[in-house]
Amino acid sequence: MSNFKFKKRYGQNFLKDDKTLNEIISNITVKPKSLIIEIGPGHGALTKKLVLLDADILAFEIDLEAKEELDKIKSSRLKIIYKDFLSVNLSDYVKDYENIYVVANIPYYITTPIIEKIINSNIKVGEMVLMVQKEVADRFAAKCGTNEYGYFTVYLNYYYDVKKICNVPKECFYPQPKVDSAIIKLTKKSSNEFINPKDLFAFVKQCFKFKRKNLKNNLSNYNLSTISEVLKRYNHDLTNRAEDLTLIEFIDIYKSLKSNFGM
Repeated sequence: MSNFKFKKRYGQNFLKDDKTLNEIISNITVKPKSLIIEIGPGHGALTKKLVLLDADILAFEIDLEAKEELDKIKSSRLKIIYKDFLSVNLSDYVKDYENIYVVANIPYYITTPIIEKIINSNIKVGEMVLMVQKEVADRFAAKCGTNEYGYFTVYLNYYYDVKKICNVPKECFYPQPKVDSAIIKLTKKSSNEFINPKDLFAFVKQCFKFKRKNLKNNLSNYNLSTISEVLKRYNHDLTNRAEDLTLIEFIDIYKSLKSNFGM
């Protein structure tokens, strides 16, 4: 590793703490006929532990300079694809698997695009165990009514139960980043009722458009009377902000507007 040139553009901070690596492994619930997708294996510290599990491993690594180290990991169940994860068609790789897991140490600037890609790919990902920036983990796992709670919190909770496992100090990485990280676990929810997620979250995004403004201001282009009637059922009104509403409340407002006005 001493001759390896770390690249800021890839957000390369390799996890070196064995206790943290084992914490990630312990949170993966592998079932038969499983595939684990690892995003950004780097020098393979986590990959070496993943290949010991009873699953096939598919790793996506963008940096060809990591190939020398990754090639040292000998396992018939490991396949490494040297491509940008965000550019691949995931369905081409996962057709034969009933249970899919995603494991990754994700640079903060592509955390959201990676999760959105996985969700929009419509592959059967039952769990994700992700290392992300601590502040990002706090937003993803935020509770309704807190400052960290936002649009992406609601979006993520539509698809997954989100659990923050633990914080990970910056000293656990090499080179050492400027911020601490955290491990989060996402567990797939049962299918939601028949709602068009694209339309629902276009509405939710509008609710959060100006975070400091209340619902009356952010939703002035919608029928406020209908919205107000739904809010009353939850002891809310139009002076509440979007951060005060749960996923269920957003869905109920959306359904009422859809039913009465077709959105």
